[in-house]
Amino acid sequence: MVFHSIRHTSTTYKLMLSGGDIKGVQGDTGHAQASMVTERYAHILDDSRRMNAERFQQQFYSGPVSEEQAAQPDPLQQLDAGEKQALLIKLLAESPEMATMLKSLAQVM
Repeated sequence: MVFHSIRHTSTTYKLMLSGGDIKGVQGDTGHAQASMVTERYAHILDDSRRMNAERFQQQFYSGPVSEEQAAQPDPLQQLDAGEKQALLIKLLAESPEMATMLKSLAQVM
């Protein structure tokens, strides 16, 4: 039970990070066929597509972007390295599963 949960979580994040590279992820899962990966884990890719479609609709139908809005700088670009590090630590503290995922990915690479 625990092993399956770990494998499912790992495969889920690998599929998301690889942009849906099913053959690349298949070797890591131990599944003999790519169809086994798509049948079990493809629902994750649907969630990303759905979110992107919603974002596109919001942006497309929200009307034209004024020059003032387009010229606004990215707030993250205005932060110095120390502030970015503090923000990252705060995000990881609020989301321990993200920290665990990053640790496991760092070990793989």
